[in-house]
Amino acid sequence: MTEVNRPPRVGGWTRFVTARPRLSLLVALVITALAVLAGSGVADRLGSGGWEDPDAESTYATKALEREFPASQPNLLLLVDAGSASVDDPAVAAEARRLAKRLAGEKGVTGVGSYWQADSSAAPALRAEDGHEALITARITGEEKQMGETLDRIAPEFRGAHGPVEVSVGGPVAVRHEMQTIIQEDLVRAEVIALPVTLVLLVMVFGSAVAALLPLGIGIVAILGTNAVLRGLTEFTDVSVFAMNLTTALGLGLAVDYALFIVRRFREELATGAEPLTAVGTTLRTAGRTVLFSALTVAVSLAAMLVFPQYFLRSFAYAGIAVVLLAAAAALILLPAALVLLGHRVNSLDLRRMFRRGRPASDPQEPKTSAQTSEATQGRAWTRTANLVMRRAPFFALGTTAVLVLLGLPFLGVKFGTADDRQLPSSAESHVVQQHIRDGFPGSPGGGLEVLAEGRATEAQYAAYKERIGELPDVLRVDGPLVKGESAYFTVLPKGEAVDDPAQGLVDELRATQAPFDTKVTGAAAVLVDSKDAIADRLPLAAAFIAIVTLLLVFLLTGSVLIPIQAVVLNALSLTAMFGAVVWVFQDGHLSGLLGFTSPGSIETTLPVLMFCVAFGLSMDYGVFLLSRIKEEYDATGDHDQAVRHGLQRTGGLITAAAVILAVVMVAIGTSRVTNTKMLGLGIALAVLMDAMIVRSLLVPAVMRLTGRATWWAPGPLRRFHERFGLSESGGEPEPATVEERDEQGDEQRDEERNEGRDKVAARR
Repeated sequence: MTEVNRPPRVGGWTRFVTARPRLSLLVALVITALAVLAGSGVADRLGSGGWEDPDAESTYATKALEREFPASQPNLLLLVDAGSASVDDPAVAAEARRLAKRLAGEKGVTGVGSYWQADSSAAPALRAEDGHEALITARITGEEKQMGETLDRIAPEFRGAHGPVEVSVGGPVAVRHEMQTIIQEDLVRAEVIALPVTLVLLVMVFGSAVAALLPLGIGIVAILGTNAVLRGLTEFTDVSVFAMNLTTALGLGLAVDYALFIVRRFREELATGAEPLTAVGTTLRTAGRTVLFSALTVAVSLAAMLVFPQYFLRSFAYAGIAVVLLAAAAALILLPAALVLLGHRVNSLDLRRMFRRGRPASDPQEPKTSAQTSEATQGRAWTRTANLVMRRAPFFALGTTAVLVLLGLPFLGVKFGTADDRQLPSSAESHVVQQHIRDGFPGSPGGGLEVLAEGRATEAQYAAYKERIGELPDVLRVDGPLVKGESAYFTVLPKGEAVDDPAQGLVDELRATQAPFDTKVTGAAAVLVDSKDAIADRLPLAAAFIAIVTLLLVFLLTGSVLIPIQAVVLNALSLTAMFGAVVWVFQDGHLSGLLGFTSPGSIETTLPVLMFCVAFGLSMDYGVFLLSRIKEEYDATGDHDQAVRHGLQRTGGLITAAAVILAVVMVAIGTSRVTNTKMLGLGIALAVLMDAMIVRSLLVPAVMRLTGRATWWAPGPLRRFHERFGLSESGGEPEPATVEERDEQGDEQRDEERNEGRDKVAARR
């Protein structure tokens, strides 16, 4: 029968995104330019705190003390170094008093105190044990941005030599301000590193410079759009400056993932002889659905951080959800428009030709390109890998599980702490000041515990309470009370460091101590205790949210009951190496010299939650890519083992390439001089590499081989639910069958009925 030439048939979504491709790209360019304007200056509006629970007892007490007793909460410390002289030397004392008086006259500064203040009960704690250093304390008032501006104004006036003394600036406000400045500088450096390296890797993966530029364009759109979103959010809520690192990492990483998957499928369709518009339609119905599911699973994992009260964690949810959705939208709207315009030219500018001397150059108009030949070669290698894994499925399943569990064992010894000056480089001024205080001053000046007392009380009652808490075993000294109306406060210095285990235990003891008035305990250790409690209270809810929604999404994709359970369990298992490495390296201090950080001996409380949500989402991203291709082949053939082999063959190289590129971006983030950012970048880089190279390549196919056809089982009601509401990569917009297709379908149906009849006859015999 003569074949009739017909225009390519495309579905509604394809028509929508490709109807006017040039106009679509022009509108995207205008919107991106507006996003640049809207997001300008976003870094200056972001905060560097957010680790505390806003509803905790310590937060209430801190705000009350700031309001009633500003001197009780010093956030600015001037370290006065007398050199070889004593801090009690008359000339030193006179200069120090002059500096304290001058500081008290500065706008935005209150509660100035010092070792040289005659009536200060805290004076002994403000003098170093060697007698050569002492402290001037004060509080900078206002919002975080105002405090930073005040510090920028006054710090140069006090820093440096003043007669017989040398002054250095430290304290919590200096630590936060210096951390924020360093993060912004390091982010620029990370982008300068990541962008060119990512482009080189993309050229190596695609072979085509034209194709390699597409993911970068998607990533830039997602990053700039997210910065505009964060800038808008700062008008309504606090947002952490750390979130900008996640914006860059996920913006580039997910853009690469989604563009790789879509461009790869588009080129496969072109290689079969399809026209560009038809190829885009098929790509959107298959790979496009997978990208949509992937974006939803990543967004769900990040959205779990919204259940926690700390704005540090919530900020990552804001940034992460925005950048994921924007990257997916750009990949599903802008990228198809660009592919329609490019057509076969997507394979142009094959820069790998220079390494293949003597071979004829490929015509970019030919369906089979050199890049596709390379992909076919990689596919054969992954087929051999799949065959090996599935022949030795028990060995690979048990072996990889044992290795992952072993790598995660150090996490059993995790100790939680707060983010302090040790997050900064050892040369940072505020770090140097705090280290001098830790090493040379008794107790924890500036880091003790404050007990707020509210209600009427007599001097005798205050004295009795002070004596009672002074007898607690971990108390070095109790100062106060300072009384104002019906409120008073006591300063309690612990014997050890400000936030070590004894100090945290002291918080509980103080809160349990009976008093004739209401008491509230605050201070660094109290904030840590309350933060840990808040995370422990909300963690089950966050974990349940991630698990339930992930199970539902994977079921909608696959129609299986077992596969979603496998996905959640294996994804969680893939993160063990990351958590073990975080403790072994950043808590225990191994490789600290090589990586250039100071180990505080603990892990900041919110970091494991953040890293789990981000890494779990990225693992599901890769999992969806693999499962969708396996599901497509299984629907087409009904052969379980062949479907697993086909899925790994088609996506193994793709997932590995995407993971390597994302790891490069995360390592660039991990070059930061701030330890938490370094931990986040390097930890996630390790997690995605382990997931792609161990879990997706070895463990998943081995487990699916062991579960066999039972992998796809679902009870009748759930099967019917999936048939009605489920989506799969092989699904799509129905297209009218041609006469030839209907004839072929009729012949196939008649053959199938004849075969079934023969089977029934044979069974009766």
